Amino acid sequence: MTITLLLDLDDTLLETNTEAFFPAYLQALSGALSRVVPPETMLPALMSGTKRMMGNLDPSLTLREVFDSCFFKKLGMERDSLQEAIDNFYDEVFPTLGRLTKARPEAVRLVDWAFEQGYRVAVATNPLFPLKAIEHRLRWADLPPEQYPFALVSSYERFHFVKEAIAYFGEVMAQMGWPEDPVVMVGNDMDMDLRPAQQAGFPVFWVKNNDEVSSEFAAMPQGRLEEFRVWLEGVDLQMLKPAYDSPQALMAVLRSTPAALASLTGDLSAPAWTRSPQPEEWCLTEIIGHLRDVDRDVNLPRLRKLLAEENPFIAGEVTDVWVKERQYARQDGKTSLLEFTAVRKELLALLDSLQAVWDRPARHAIFGPMVLQELVGFIAEHDRVHVRQAFEAIR
Repeated sequence: MTITLLLDLDDTLLETNTEAFFPAYLQALSGALSRVVPPETMLPALMSGTKRMMGNLDPSLTLREVFDSCFFKKLGMERDSLQEAIDNFYDEVFPTLGRLTKARPEAVRLVDWAFEQGYRVAVATNPLFPLKAIEHRLRWADLPPEQYPFALVSSYERFHFVKEAIAYFGEVMAQMGWPEDPVVMVGNDMDMDLRPAQQAGFPVFWVKNNDEVSSEFAAMPQGRLEEFRVWLEGVDLQMLKPAYDSPQALMAVLRSTPAALASLTGDLSAPAWTRSPQPEEWCLTEIIGHLRDVDRDVNLPRLRKLLAEENPFIAGEVTDVWVKERQYARQDGKTSLLEFTAVRKELLALLDSLQAVWDRPARHAIFGPMVLQELVGFIAEHDRVHVRQAFEAIR
């Protein structure tokens, strides 16, 4: 059976002395840009941009877009004026910081073994850096991306949420097409790896690099990195099935859908949007048009009705026929995605206002008595089905 391993990078796959690394990184970056930007201007702008990324929950903006809009505005410059210096920094200067890190042979052995088993391996690192920088860090870990076929490496160009946000873990799975096999998040940091992953519905393994103890995570699978394989080989894989049914997990799924679709489709040619994988299967434009209209014409009205009425009756809807009736294939796929993202943001804002009443009741024409949480669960499952469908169509 295939297993999906989400592996943290810093202090899991790569030994990183953060107290030494990040000051050295900031000093090196400010030095590399000093001919264009004074350090006393650059560093506050960098910290502001990073803080803005850490607070982003907008699925329409990548972390790079969030950072750039803050960083370059504070500098009073356009990105193009600094691009050459930034590229040179990550090509020539950043690699020298590898001296402050140390590869972990046990991490290399684990990753080699995981690929030998046919497992899906993703590098679930906090996407605050460009992909170029993260690939350097993988080389420092003796896990060069040129040699290891990672299913995903999270970076600020393609991700919309940082690891402290539960939605990050939804985006990880969505960008891999919501694989249905067992999954486990492996990491050392409680605030970035363990707590949010659990809230997103994922099993976790706590990599302990010292004698740290925690009453909160006392019952959690834990041990040194070299002990993870032994634990994984002995665990009942049914225990590693994620559960996306809590309010936090459901919101993470819903927030991740437009974000992941934007990243998955970002490099597609125009013909790819309307090419069907098989006769009678939906093309990508049809999938996204369907998601948009179901949100706009079914999900939002239902949620508004549930908010406005006591124990409302919710009619069943047949929406698959809209694909032909509304001629989604003739629409522009990129425009449809922008429209879907806008209506999904409206739906998320409405749910944010309803989170105190997840047990608010309704009566469904097909499923009978239910509560808001179950209704949102249907929306999230519908998302996963069609993101998986889109992923396969793209692949």
